[in-house]
Amino acid sequence: MVRLSLVNMYLHGFTNPHIAEYDTLTSEDKWNETADVILANPPFMSPKGGIKPHKRFSIQAKRSEVLFVDYMAEHLRPNGRAAIIVPEGIIFQSQTAYKDLRKMLVANSLVAVVSLPAGCFNPYSGVKTSILILDKALARRSDTIAFFKVENDGFGLGAQRRSIDKNDLPQVKAELFDYLQALRNQQPTADLQPTCGLIVPKEKIAANGDYNLSGERYREGTASNHSFPLVSLGEENLFRVESGGTPKSDVEEYWGGGIPWATLVDLPATDFISEITATKRTISDKGLRESSAKMIPANSVVVSTRATIGRIAINRVPIATNQGFKNVVIEDSARAVPEFVALALTKLVPTMEAWATGGTFAEISKSKFCELQIPLPPLEVQKEIVAEIEGYQKVINGARAVLDHYRPHIPIHPDWPLVRLADVCETITDGDHQPPPKASEGVPFVTITNINDDHQLDFTKTFFVPESYYENLSATRKPQPGDVLYTVTGSYGIPVLVPEDVRFCFQRHIALIRTGPQLLNTFLHSLLASPFMLQQGHAAATGVAQKTVSLNSLRNFIIPLPPLATQQAIVAEIEAEQALVAANRELIARFEKKIQSTLARVWGESGNTESMT
Repeated sequence: MVRLSLVNMYLHGFTNPHIAEYDTLTSEDKWNETADVILANPPFMSPKGGIKPHKRFSIQAKRSEVLFVDYMAEHLRPNGRAAIIVPEGIIFQSQTAYKDLRKMLVANSLVAVVSLPAGCFNPYSGVKTSILILDKALARRSDTIAFFKVENDGFGLGAQRRSIDKNDLPQVKAELFDYLQALRNQQPTADLQPTCGLIVPKEKIAANGDYNLSGERYREGTASNHSFPLVSLGEENLFRVESGGTPKSDVEEYWGGGIPWATLVDLPATDFISEITATKRTISDKGLRESSAKMIPANSVVVSTRATIGRIAINRVPIATNQGFKNVVIEDSARAVPEFVALALTKLVPTMEAWATGGTFAEISKSKFCELQIPLPPLEVQKEIVAEIEGYQKVINGARAVLDHYRPHIPIHPDWPLVRLADVCETITDGDHQPPPKASEGVPFVTITNINDDHQLDFTKTFFVPESYYENLSATRKPQPGDVLYTVTGSYGIPVLVPEDVRFCFQRHIALIRTGPQLLNTFLHSLLASPFMLQQGHAAATGVAQKTVSLNSLRNFIIPLPPLATQQAIVAEIEAEQALVAANRELIARFEKKIQSTLARVWGESGNTESMT
């Protein structure tokens, strides 16, 4: 790992990287070294044989995650800052070491907690994690801690991690920045109303002595005045809850017997309830008999309750599951339909997460899971609710399909000449290669992160450079209205049309294209997003860690060049198409609100005035 790290740093421009192999937990040789900033994703697992830590830790523990966090908190300088990814056990485990650690963090350095969705580190790990934000100087003068929750990070939470539209990270980042700025400026935080979290007084966190760092625990009353009676999942003659199990992995005759056996990879993270009709592995009758797994009848509700908590599905065929699931079998089909039970349980995912206990793999016990309560309307009302939400979800799925599959198509006529991009442009250049000086105000500096999902510039999360820096830039590095920006590194191939009345400069991972009189900028903007040009981008991109399209390759892109009148007609057609496509985003947002509104009515949440039927 040391050699790999040295090579990695060197390839990223650090010609003299300082990387040392050192046992932080058992050696005291570097104990007196401190840091201004620490960024860490420490190991969650304690090594085989356990840990024998030295005696200088303030928290006496044998768990590696406790000791690592303690070490980092203790080794920050008085104005030091840290961001540490931790497993959920740190957040709410009840053992003394965990509580002592949280108490110390709240008192001395913790300013914020960011809850990440389970699965965001797939395919390597599906463990639920959080980020602890430490700042010793701010913590000393603050009497609150901010809690933020990331539900989507821009990628699906399954093993494939495919790109999706939902991404809470920019909003959480902006709200965290606002909170920290308020603390730095000694401004009251009561006026802040984060949409992705809440701000909690430290005295409330310390009230019962366990210093729980699960933000949902402190959210004021959610469900009240239930419209329908509540029933627990443990109610006899209505539900039967079965845990899963795993046959011995080294016994060949336990496997491949034709009985579907579900694991987390068989439950993709979706907006609506997943359905299981097949699984990646099967077990045999003997494997089922000689393990703790049970055969779960079709049309039961399957809930992940270990590590990745709260994925919900309905099995359309009889299955067995591994030990990461609790399975709700509907015993009385005259009182409950599985689709409704699954929908009702989606509102209890935060409760499940808060109730889970354990170390690296937090889990809800069967007895605790059976305590969960859901509202239970009459059967016909359940069916109406399910049909209503399924209708909404079909609209959402259709709109998402439009967004996922739309690409501007420009049919290339054989009579159109094909020319080099550089031959019909005034300039093709990139941003300044030197890191720019930062300022509290001035001219915005745009990076790839400032390009939103709609391929437009988002100036809400940029930083500034001094006016003097901007004035000294060459004219080709000062974007003008109508210039086309084109990302060339990492997420290469994204075109952006520079809007009117904005001044900014940009990083070297973005190219600026200024068209000549033969080429409409709007035509080029649409053309660069077409499959014809994307293929050239893929062919030109080089590199391993980060693919890059060189400026020379970009200048040599071949483009079709129809007459200007034809370019204008093509652009008008594409703009009309894009207006219709963009409407699908609003459609998705509206129908997602309808789903949440329907679920809120089921739970009788206050502030909802819509009727049930």
